[in-house]
Amino acid sequence: MDPVDPLAGMYPAVSEVLELPAVRDGLPAVRAGAGHLDRPVRWTHAAEIADVARLLRGGELLLTTGVLLPTDDAGLAAYVQGLAAVGVTGVMVETGRRFDRLPDAMVQAAEEVGLVLVELTREARFATITEQVHARIVDAQIAELRASDAVHATFTELTVEGASPTEVVRQVSRMAGRPVVLENLAHQVLAVDPAGQDLAAVLGDWEGRSRAVRTAARTGYDDSSGWLVTTVGARGQDWGRLLLRTDAPPTPRDTMLVERGAATVALARLVERDRESLERQTHRTLLTGVIAGSVPLPELVARASALGVPLEGHALVAVLVRLTRGPVGPALEVQERLRDLAETVADALRDSRAAGLVGGVDDATVGVLLSLPPREDVDPVLGRLSTSLAKRATAGRAVLPASGWVVAVGSVVANVRDLRRAFLEAAQVADAAPSDDDASPRPYYRLPDVRLRGLLHLLRDDDRLQTFVERELGPLLAHDAQHGTDLVGVLRGYLNAGRNKSAAADAAHLSRPSFYERLHKIEKVLAVDLDSVESCLSLHVALLGLDAIRR
Repeated sequence: MDPVDPLAGMYPAVSEVLELPAVRDGLPAVRAGAGHLDRPVRWTHAAEIADVARLLRGGELLLTTGVLLPTDDAGLAAYVQGLAAVGVTGVMVETGRRFDRLPDAMVQAAEEVGLVLVELTREARFATITEQVHARIVDAQIAELRASDAVHATFTELTVEGASPTEVVRQVSRMAGRPVVLENLAHQVLAVDPAGQDLAAVLGDWEGRSRAVRTAARTGYDDSSGWLVTTVGARGQDWGRLLLRTDAPPTPRDTMLVERGAATVALARLVERDRESLERQTHRTLLTGVIAGSVPLPELVARASALGVPLEGHALVAVLVRLTRGPVGPALEVQERLRDLAETVADALRDSRAAGLVGGVDDATVGVLLSLPPREDVDPVLGRLSTSLAKRATAGRAVLPASGWVVAVGSVVANVRDLRRAFLEAAQVADAAPSDDDASPRPYYRLPDVRLRGLLHLLRDDDRLQTFVERELGPLLAHDAQHGTDLVGVLRGYLNAGRNKSAAADAAHLSRPSFYERLHKIEKVLAVDLDSVESCLSLHVALLGLDAIRR
C-alpha cells in the first residue's frame, strides 16, 4: 500500500488529472504505474532537463516532451529512478518531438519503481494543464478551509451552549458519518453514537478490542483495527480516548473532527461540574474534601457552620445513598442525573428535620454528613431519611429508582477528625450491603467489615486507580485479548492461593508443569518476579481494583 499523504484530501489524484480537458486533449495513455493512480498531485512542473530530480521535493506531476532526456536505455532508467527517489507522483511525456513512442526502458523502470508514467500521444498545452491542475488544488484548499471553519463554528457553538459529552459525541459522529466512541482509561464506554450501524457490532467485546488499538502519538490511526484515536483530557490530566471508525486512512477532516471533539468533551466535563447549584456544589466540595482528607479541619468547621451545619459539639454521622445496580444507560447521562439525585436526597434530609451536608461523591453515590445534637437518637433520623427517600422513589418521574439503591451508614463520631474514617466505613458498608431486592430489606445498613474490596469499589471511578490498574495489568490484559488466553485468571488463582503454586494448579485443574509455564509467561509479559512479595501485593491490589472498575 502506498504511504498516505496527510494532506491527500486537499489534492487531486492522478486519475482526476487524467480527466481534465487539457489532458484529455493530449489523448493520454497510462504506460506504467496504473495501480497508483490514486496518488495525490501536489503540484505540476514542466521541465526538459535530465537532472530535474534535484530540483523537486515530491508530490509533483512532471510534464516533459523528453527532448533533453538521455539517449541510452540506462540513462532513461536512471532518470525515472531519480524521479521516484524524490517522491515524484508521476510523469507525463508528450511524444512526437523526441519519441514516437515511450521507450521500453522508461516503461519498465517506471513499473518497477511504481512511478505513474503517462504518454500524451497528441500535442498538449502544458500551460493549460498546469493552470487547470492548480485551479483544482486551490479549490480543494478553499473547500478544506471552509470545512475547517464549519467544524470550528459547530464545536464553538457546542462549547458555548454547554453541550454534554454525549451531545458532542453525537455531533462528531453526524459530521463524520461513522461510529464514534468515548471511553475512559479502563476502556469502558462512556458515550457512543453508532451512526446508524448495529450498536452491538460496534461495541462487541469492546474492552479487548480497544486494548489492541494503540497509537504512538496523542492522535493516531490504528491501521489494523480501523480506528482513529485521540486522547481526551484537560488541565494536564488525561482521562479517556475518543475513537472514530474510519476503515481507511483518515482524511485531514477526520483528524480535525476527533481532535476538536476531544477538546470540546474535555471542556464539557469541566463545565458539567459547574452546573450544580451553588449550594450543592459547595456541599460536594466539602464532602469530597472530608473523604480525601484534603480540607483543613478548622476550614471545614468554619465553612460547614456558615452553611448552617455545625460540626463541633454534635454527633456526626456519615451516610451514603448508593445506586447498587450500576449506571443505567450511557455513563455520562447517569452522571448528569446524579446531580438531580443529590437534590432529591437534600429534599429528603429536609423532610427528616435534620441538618447536614449533601453532595455527590462518586458516579453512583450521594454523600450525607448528618449533624445531630449530641443526645439525639440517631436511628429515628435515619429512619425518617430512608422513609422519605422511599416515598420519593415511588413518586411519578422520580429521580431515585424504585429499587436498586441502598442507604449505608458509618459509625457515629463526635470529632471532626474522625469523619474521613466514618465515610470510608460507610463506603465499605454500601459495597457489601444487599440491594433492596432482598427478601427482607432494611431502611439502612451498618456492616462493619468490608475491608479492601469496598475501598477499591469506592475509588473505582478515580482516574488514578484506573491508571494504576492499567500500569500493573495492562500488558497482561492486552495479551489475553490478543491470544485468547486467560493469564489474568491464572494470576488471580495463584494470588488467591496465597502464592501456593501446587494448590493454585489443583484449583485451576491444570498440571503443575503447565501451571508453572503459565506463571513464567506472566512474569515475562509483566516483567515482574512473582516470588517478590511486594510485586505480588501490588498485582493483587490491581486485580481487586480491576474487579471494582468492571463492576
